[in-house]
Amino acid sequence: MPIRAVLWDIDDTLFDYSTADRAGMRGHLAAEGLTEGYASVDQALRRWRAITDLHWERFAAGETDFQGQRRDRVRAFAGAELSDTEADGWFERYIVHFEAAWTLFPDSVAVLDRLAPDYRQAVLSNSSIRNQDRKLRILGVRDHFETVLCAAELGVSKPDAAAFHAACDALALDPGEVAYVGNEPDIDAGGAVAAGLAGVWLDRGGLGGRPELVRITDLGQLPGLLRGDTRFGAMSAIG
Repeated sequence: MPIRAVLWDIDDTLFDYSTADRAGMRGHLAAEGLTEGYASVDQALRRWRAITDLHWERFAAGETDFQGQRRDRVRAFAGAELSDTEADGWFERYIVHFEAAWTLFPDSVAVLDRLAPDYRQAVLSNSSIRNQDRKLRILGVRDHFETVLCAAELGVSKPDAAAFHAACDALALDPGEVAYVGNEPDIDAGGAVAAGLAGVWLDRGGLGGRPELVRITDLGQLPGLLRGDTRFGAMSAIG
């Protein structure tokens, strides 16, 4: 069954989330007078990311809503009993610094353009449509995608097969006709394969070590992989 569509992750796949996250944290710590509380920006960022992972799991399990997990992340990081309004204000001030550093990876636009004549393209993200649709528009690539689906609105998140199947249903394609590309080996590529899609792990850091996954190290390798028409069986890793 040939691949007819490419389904994309956004953060740290097309969009350089990690760099923007670090810059946003640096600016926010300075603006809030929190710099002295951490030995380095990276230390603060590691704590922020650990808190984010914890509360996203609560959201994915249905224990809180999207806005609730965001507020709880702020409260845990600040170590304070903030009201909803105070937590929202803290996060919005952080977002100003984060958004100032938004950028696509250098290979993103080129590969979206190269794939456009032959493949339909869409997005499946573990975020909210409000965040991701706006991000794609600001970055100038929203028009590349037929649809943008996000966990907050779907009520299910990657790697649950239901999230991948919802995206395939939106495209009116069988899972076997869709390739999913993302930077997380388990959540993205592994989850996609388990759901019956063709999964591609974008290993920008060259970590390797997952021979069971189809792996590329930059997006420039993706068109050749897709056009090989072998269901990737002869190309378990590139790069």
